[in-house]
Amino acid sequence: MKTGGLGDVSAALPAALHAQGIDTRVLLPGYPPVLDADPGAREIARITVFNRAVRLLESKLPSGVPLIIVDAPTLFARNGGPYQDASGEDWNDNALRFGVLSKVAALLGTEQSPIEWRPNVVHCNDWPTALGPLYLRFARGYRAASLLTIHNLAFQGIFSFDQVKGLELPPESVGLHGAEFYGKVSFLKGGIIYSEAINTVSPTYAREIQMPELGFGMDGVLRGRTRDLFGVLNGIDVDAWDPEKDPLIAARYGAETLDRKLTNKRALKQRVGLGGPHEVPLASIVSRLTHQKGIDIIIEALPELAKIPIQVAVVGAGDKDLVEKLRAAQKQFPETLGLFIGFDEQAAHLVEAGGDMFLMPSRFEPCGMNQMYSQRYGTPPIANATGGLVDTILDERSGNPSAATGYLLDKLTPAGLVAAVERAVAAYRDPAQWRRIQKNGMAKNFGWGAAAHAYSVIYGRIRSTS
Repeated sequence: MKTGGLGDVSAALPAALHAQGIDTRVLLPGYPPVLDADPGAREIARITVFNRAVRLLESKLPSGVPLIIVDAPTLFARNGGPYQDASGEDWNDNALRFGVLSKVAALLGTEQSPIEWRPNVVHCNDWPTALGPLYLRFARGYRAASLLTIHNLAFQGIFSFDQVKGLELPPESVGLHGAEFYGKVSFLKGGIIYSEAINTVSPTYAREIQMPELGFGMDGVLRGRTRDLFGVLNGIDVDAWDPEKDPLIAARYGAETLDRKLTNKRALKQRVGLGGPHEVPLASIVSRLTHQKGIDIIIEALPELAKIPIQVAVVGAGDKDLVEKLRAAQKQFPETLGLFIGFDEQAAHLVEAGGDMFLMPSRFEPCGMNQMYSQRYGTPPIANATGGLVDTILDERSGNPSAATGYLLDKLTPAGLVAAVERAVAAYRDPAQWRRIQKNGMAKNFGWGAAAHAYSVIYGRIRSTS
């Protein structure tokens, strides 16, 4: 049950922590797919939260990590996504839904918990659980320390005071120095103020969000907590994303069999409706089709990209306006742009395996995972110099060209994208240089071990100060 990178992290990080000897539990709402995955989940407690009946169920994730499910059918047993209905509109009771989730998370970290297991740290992710640290700070008796991870500061969980009046927030917690945010209540600000520590999912993004350009109004609050703000780079699931074992691609390959990528290139071009000679380099992207991801920049750059020449394969779904512009661009440049509107896991893997290079002109990118997937698949990324993209891509002009793994844009403009693509294509025309760049990326270790260790250090630090 996921809508983006947070879903991947929630599956992989607990398993990595568990492997390092940390006794970890995952708390998830009882969405229908979660309950359907284990119809035999055992009830371990019944509680009442804000006058709502809640059952806690015990299960396990596929990784073996213990799972606690917050079963509250009136809040979570709905068609649609976690935050929106089937038509894409936010659920009108999201404040209550995620207030309950936050309260349960906090309760499990106190001596009032209905279950025997007691965490030392409650690790909350993004605004849907960001009230957890607030509730913990005002709890009586023993309480766990709290860490808030910000995966994307643009989403802040902002609600009117009327919408949160049933969440039993202490009056002193919703003032100017608490969760109040321009006359409303921000779940995320509450978490930033009251957690023992905050982290983002890359070191560069941790610096960027303390500046007005990418602070989304929270930069001042975050600068006030700079001593407790860390950047921990996400990892990726190196078993699920392994071109030598991947069952979802047309042909498996490794660093010594990169010629087999051509089979995947043919399959990807067929999937997106592109013909033409395979000698023309193929730049691919799988993404949410949104302004943040720079899809409009790719569209504007198409006339110049066609002249290089290069082909572009786009897979994804998102904003209707951008989808319409992509369809119009495909009609204008049918030999340059291939398009598949939609998403499935096989298409995502085929994009990584079939592209010669991967496009990622994101306006901001807290961490990003596709640039790591693409390097692992020998598909050098071409990306904006922001957030986790800076932390994971080594540009050939970095001072160590022999270790380069991709290309960073000088400017986030159509011309800047074209210039970076031209640099990549020049290297592509030199087989020895291109193979070196591909193999450099494939040799990098993007697993979760380093991130899990970094989190364990933060846990130890805040456990001793809470």
